[in-house]
Amino acid sequence: MRLLNVTLAMAPGPGFPEGSPDHRYIIALALDHDGRPDASAWIADDAPWRAMRIRPGETDIRGDVQYDPDSGWSLRFFNLADDRSDAPTTGLIVHETLRPGAYVTVNEPQGEPRSFRVVGVEAS
Repeated sequence: MRLLNVTLAMAPGPGFPEGSPDHRYIIALALDHDGRPDASAWIADDAPWRAMRIRPGETDIRGDVQYDPDSGWSLRFFNLADDRSDAPTTGLIVHETLRPGAYVTVNEPQGEPRSFRVVGVEAS
């Protein structure tokens, strides 16, 4: 299994009419033959798939990718607790093949859903 680094940048939307290339997520994913996150690869992998949230003026927050057969994909970000009990999840909805120019929806824990555009897919 090969993990790829998928970089997402905020697309135009409320509060950001031009989008924001400085608001990013970088997530490690294995993709299936359709170019979507591969659930069977995630289930079979013992190692966590990395995630990072980048926002201007804030410290980058690291986390991991989660998958649940009932609710789908999410990102979990760790703040201060060593036991990761303070890790809120961020929903990730993939609308199409993950390639540059494609869009995904990110549902943050205390915010509205936002569109992000795939700006990079590279070997990790």
